[in-house]
Amino acid sequence: MAFTRTQIGIAVGTGTLLVMVFVGYLWWLSNQGPVLARSEDHDPLTGLPVSIKMNPLRDRSTEHAANKFLRELRDGHCDELLSKWEHDYHKKYAKYICSSEAQHPLLSWELVDWEEAPPLVVLHYRAKRPSNAGPDQPGIDSDLFTVTVENEGGAWVVTKYDAMY
Repeated sequence: MAFTRTQIGIAVGTGTLLVMVFVGYLWWLSNQGPVLARSEDHDPLTGLPVSIKMNPLRDRSTEHAANKFLRELRDGHCDELLSKWEHDYHKKYAKYICSSEAQHPLLSWELVDWEEAPPLVVLHYRAKRPSNAGPDQPGIDSDLFTVTVENEGGAWVVTKYDAMY
């Protein structure tokens, strides 16, 4: 089957238009912040949006630093992880976090909101932990916590961990 010049021109023009629209969309995404949209509905207890849409092209270095911190916390390295906090006002808080994490270890976590407050970024997570109702009532609890990261010399460092146990 032979194609006419008009058909080939239409196909090439359509293909070019599609590529230009796709490249334009990628360019637009690259100029957006990490959160593209937050739902209008907010959780009445926490004030956090019910859902958010994250930019797939966002810089994830803050999330990588927070996830590394959370994995080490989950794996029982709390004392080593927070030892540098013991030289400032976080000393008693660091001990509280380590004892609480030993009693209620993280099972999993999911990013639910992102706040920028330069030079800090506050990441809000939803966590799953073993139920603290007692041995006769096993189960999984879901709660919220925040991780605050700060850019120190080009690397993101966790400066605060806030959870309710």
